[in-house]
Amino acid sequence: MSRTIRIGTRDSQLALWQAKAVQGQLEYLGHPTELVKVKSTGDLVLDKPLYELGITGIFTKTLDVALLNNEIDIAVHSLKDVPTALPKGIVQAAVLKRGNVKDILVYKDNEEFLSQEKAVIATGSLRCKAQWLNRYPTHKVTDLRGNVNLRLQKLQDNEDWNGAIFAAAGLGRIGLSQKNSIPLDWMVPAPGQGAIMIAARKEDDDILEACKAINHEETEICTTVERLFLRYLEGGCTAPIGALCQIKDEQVHLQGILLNFDGTKKIEVKRFDPLGKHGGLAKYCADSILERGGKRLMGTPGSVSEQPPHIYSTKSLTPEQELLFRDGIRVKSTDAIKIYFNRIPKASLKRPLKNVLITSKNAAEAILFNLNKEELNFGNIYCVGRKTKRFVEKNIGNVTHYENNAADLAAYFDQHFSGTELTYFCSNIRLDELPDKLAKQGVVLEEIIAYETKLDADKIEHDLKGVMFFSPSGVSSYMQLNKPKGIAYCIGPTTAEEAANYFEDVKISSFPSAESLIELINSDL
Repeated sequence: MSRTIRIGTRDSQLALWQAKAVQGQLEYLGHPTELVKVKSTGDLVLDKPLYELGITGIFTKTLDVALLNNEIDIAVHSLKDVPTALPKGIVQAAVLKRGNVKDILVYKDNEEFLSQEKAVIATGSLRCKAQWLNRYPTHKVTDLRGNVNLRLQKLQDNEDWNGAIFAAAGLGRIGLSQKNSIPLDWMVPAPGQGAIMIAARKEDDDILEACKAINHEETEICTTVERLFLRYLEGGCTAPIGALCQIKDEQVHLQGILLNFDGTKKIEVKRFDPLGKHGGLAKYCADSILERGGKRLMGTPGSVSEQPPHIYSTKSLTPEQELLFRDGIRVKSTDAIKIYFNRIPKASLKRPLKNVLITSKNAAEAILFNLNKEELNFGNIYCVGRKTKRFVEKNIGNVTHYENNAADLAAYFDQHFSGTELTYFCSNIRLDELPDKLAKQGVVLEEIIAYETKLDADKIEHDLKGVMFFSPSGVSSYMQLNKPKGIAYCIGPTTAEEAANYFEDVKISSFPSAESLIELINSDL
């Protein structure tokens, strides 16, 4: 083919790098080329988050128009910016070999803010925002727009920002890799992240043939699966969706994630199929997420249901748990108490402890936050709650005895405990019943504040039919800002005792679990 291939591109430094990468490969094969620079709406409007602009394919639309008007022959895009449904008359002509798929955090001074309650992180991605808040719920995420260079400059100029999230491929391609950065291995990337895509007119056979020669097959397979997953979920740039597909040992592996906009809820899926038999992989994973409550998580950022909830839960419920409510019951759930693990002196944990009391999973996790299982030297371990017992036995050691609530464990100690010393790993907020009972028995109780409990319930302005409580602290947190409304549905007698100080109608689930509490509400309303 002797004609000059006109390569359409945005005029940012990164877009030009990508266009020149395509240009270099085409010219290596003998095709003459020229670059044609076009500005997109996404480059021109920098004062609004992307989702507020209401345009699908905001970084690709202008190039699509130029392509259909025959002003350019191919358009070069970051594949993650391309809508899953291409305009009529335009097709994907090729994808280059994929670069780094990871997101990275660029920080200014140090990484200490990662373990602190408050921090400010900047990103223009709803996906990154939702995943960050899911992992760091007390942090603030602020919007960040502009090209890579401008975003880096904004990070330095804003004194209250601790860090900003970037696609690793973008920084690396234009030589702006930062010394103060860490890869976010736990964050699921955007579908197509790290890949460069070439679009062309469907009927332009010469161009399609030229581009076919630089297509990277493995990248095409993986990004196609990711984008199909995105399409089946009916999400675009206005839904927090991540997907990563990789080929390992002749198997196609897909990891997908969907979150709500504030990151309080997420649904994940992982699956693999043999290479060549992976045609249904994307749909299977998307259907799995939708069946587990995915439709409830998708919507418009910041939107609020027109109808208020019937039930408020003082603990965040999983999508699967929310689906257990019978039709017609509207639920709002947030964590009314926030947990922060304390630094415990290692000497306090490594020494032999003959009798240990762990009354919550939070306390057990706080212990493991400071030391691993092999370094602990615990003798008899006593627990409150079946889930706490299971977690302790799996991660710390055998449990000598457990009861479902503190009152029953106090009664057990009254009859059976013969020790003189007991080490109690607890919160800064705890009930007095168990320590008081042990003190009367002459037991020397050593309390170690393993974690801090912060009361942080929402203020509910409307009437409720009921409130779900999972701990006495949850009751205290809720009552700081609210009046007793409806029925107090409690997970156990200790929680019910606290709720009875405020609510006239208090009910206890037959078993100490969220599922049992939901079953009680379904039969009651």
